[in-house]
Amino acid sequence: MGKQRNTSLTNKIKELKRRFPDKFTTDFEHNKQVLKEMGVFQSKTPRNIAAGYLVRLSKEKVL
Repeated sequence: MGKQRNTSLTNKIKELKRRFPDKFTTDFEHNKQVLKEMGVFQSKTPRNIAAGYLVRLSKEKVL
């Protein structure tokens, strides 16, 4: 079993991916920097979780 994510966090991440599809890539560091610049998440842990999940969503869309 994998890690579980908070439902509100997952919904916020999917909304960001839907609104800004061209800003996020399959690179974790790039996504982390974009989220930091956007100022959506105040602390580091949710921002890292979001960046990782965005990588996963981006890879799923490519396949």
